[in-house]
Amino acid sequence: MLNAEIMVQYGLVKDWRSAGFYETENHRQIGRAVRAGLGSGRLIAITGPSGVGKTVFLHRLQDEIASENKVTVAESPSVDTHRTTVPTLIAALFYDLSREKEVKIPFQGEKRERELRKLVLRFGKPVALFIDEAHDLHGTTLNGLKRLMEVIACGGGSLSVVLIGHPKLRNDLRRPSMEEIGHRTDILSFEGFGEDARGYLDWLLGECSEAGFRTGQKPVTAEIVTATLAPDFDDLELRLTRQGYSPKVLADPFHAKPSEIRRFLSGQLDAGRTRELADRMRAVGLAL
Repeated sequence: MLNAEIMVQYGLVKDWRSAGFYETENHRQIGRAVRAGLGSGRLIAITGPSGVGKTVFLHRLQDEIASENKVTVAESPSVDTHRTTVPTLIAALFYDLSREKEVKIPFQGEKRERELRKLVLRFGKPVALFIDEAHDLHGTTLNGLKRLMEVIACGGGSLSVVLIGHPKLRNDLRRPSMEEIGHRTDILSFEGFGEDARGYLDWLLGECSEAGFRTGQKPVTAEIVTATLAPDFDDLELRLTRQGYSPKVLADPFHAKPSEIRRFLSGQLDAGRTRELADRMRAVGLAL
């Protein structure tokens, strides 16, 4: 969990913008790569396990890019990404780009896309659409995004799409059925703190203690942090869940029932079937 999320959780600051930010070289590399791709109509995927701070980093990056005023930033706030479709994302672009008080989105597809092209051109600079929790997007929606970017480009505009999600998103984009879009996507690995973990923890404890002192709360110590860590944090099921793979998600692609996947995750499946499932999962990129 990133510094801002921890400080908000403990009530030391009101929101993530009030907290400090510990920037690593990985953060800077991703920021540079995203900026380089936004002006050329690229599809970019940022992937990393749950809890490493992708969403906080995303908000910070969006704010920075918007303040630079070289790219128009748009986002999809949909909370049900399983059901998000291309028309839903087009609607998000209309709402973020339109300057009208009453946003009117044409119902007919052909007219809707033409009006969107005009809207993008009217801004006179590239548009970047950010989509969080993108690992839940259906393959049809991902392919449709590529087509939408092409439609905008044919009209003289530039639309880049930045997808943020669990490692499942990266693995999905590398599947044979997603080859067309996968080869056109810049995939960036969000590693969190990596070798900077110790420096980050020292910095975080200092920030939390100082914030606690200012607010009159008990300082956050290493003992408090240790006490809040779940004892099963590194169990296989939790590790796969942080990558975007629940038992239900794992069942279909590996031709297994959810109950069988649960037995596999808890170590209760027979040895032969366990080896078979483990080999197949590693082959598609799952970190077991």
